[in-house]
Amino acid sequence: MADLDQRLLMLIDDEPAQSRLISALAAREGWRTIVAADSETAIAMLGTRQGMQLSAIILDQWVPGDDACKLIEELKSRRPALPILMLTTSASPLLAVDAMRAGATDYLIKPVAPDRLMETLRSATEQEAPQDELQPLAEKMSAALDFDAMIGTAPMFRTALAQAAKAARAHSSVLIEGESGTGKEMLMRAMHAASPRAKAPFRIINAGGVPANSLESVLFGHEANAFPGAFDRQIGALQHCDGGTVVLDDLDRLNEDLQTRLLDTLESGIVRPLGATHGFRVDVRVLCASNLPMDALVTSGHFSAELLHKVGQTTIKLPPLRERTGDIPGLSRHFLTRIGEQPGLRALAISDSALSLLSAYDWPGNVRQLQAVLFRAAVFCDNQSLTPQSFPQLCELLGEPEDSVAAIHESVGVMLYTEDGNLRPLEDIEADVIRLAIGHYRGRMTEVARRLGIGRSTLYRKLSDLGIDNAA
Repeated sequence: MADLDQRLLMLIDDEPAQSRLISALAAREGWRTIVAADSETAIAMLGTRQGMQLSAIILDQWVPGDDACKLIEELKSRRPALPILMLTTSASPLLAVDAMRAGATDYLIKPVAPDRLMETLRSATEQEAPQDELQPLAEKMSAALDFDAMIGTAPMFRTALAQAAKAARAHSSVLIEGESGTGKEMLMRAMHAASPRAKAPFRIINAGGVPANSLESVLFGHEANAFPGAFDRQIGALQHCDGGTVVLDDLDRLNEDLQTRLLDTLESGIVRPLGATHGFRVDVRVLCASNLPMDALVTSGHFSAELLHKVGQTTIKLPPLRERTGDIPGLSRHFLTRIGEQPGLRALAISDSALSLLSAYDWPGNVRQLQAVLFRAAVFCDNQSLTPQSFPQLCELLGEPEDSVAAIHESVGVMLYTEDGNLRPLEDIEADVIRLAIGHYRGRMTEVARRLGIGRSTLYRKLSDLGIDNAA
């Protein structure tokens, strides 16, 4: 792979404007881009001196059209280790499955936010971490809109959900803090769906994904000729969602001028578009999210204390997945159920040893990354169940699966599933529970019977029926 300071990107695209945009974005990260306008040129370039130095390929699906997957297969057969990212306007899960099976590393829906594109390129070419499996893929499934879809029993997580459910019924602003991938957007969607404004307009603005010089217009709107290139009047999100809700993600990315404008709007209830001589009174609820602790940004002088006070009337903190590893089995089975409902995929079970492997990883990309890893494993699974071998990169990182299985046995004590992902017989599970209780209460059979909720005579009969030694 090329040296990181000389990373070379091939862009297969026949749209000059998009080619210039992607090339400019990539240049910010030190990439040099070569453009191929068609499939034949791209394949020919692979054999050139420049082609041998490539670090990644971005393919616009529209160039080969229906043959995009065939082109990916051809490129992958010639350069197996080269990451390939596919750009498309389609959100079809079936296309995602076909592209990944053909060899695509990731699947990006246009228009792609600059930060998302750069994050994907960095992940695809990261040398320290395994490629493919551990990089966060774009979510391919639509998010559910209710609190019941938020899976987890960890106390910190349940507290956050309780706060959100209570705040959903109010009208005040809410700030949700949490690392990337913890479910902030899903939680805000659930809050809107449970609020009195559920049937009113709803819009999500990603402050980190909109160029700084465009974000003001996106939020507040502009009049025709308000600035060079403003040929038409545009209604901003705050005015468009009058009576409804605006979600402002990446709140920490707002510059100082936008912080001041947003604070004025929230305090006065009046939106003034760029170039307008008058404002518009609106009733809009603003939900904000941040990957960073906002208090620290205020302390360092990078964020307005007044604006934080206004938008953070209720502040909810979502814990990272590494602090709620007990939720990983439930989340995994939930995601596999939803993945199995997607076109081109099927329902899969997952073995306890695979779950223990997943539980041993610290998931820097949190719940979103877990879903992406399961999605990729399901795409390539030929069996009825995911096993540790379905996650080769995790096995490489964490060692032999048996080590993780032993840790789960020690911490949980009773395995519910067989290696192939099916439930163990009830008799076997019951025997393990009784053995666990005898060991836990050090052979005090009266205490064992009391804790299991059965009589001593019933306990002894079960010991005999199950063939369990009293000293087990």
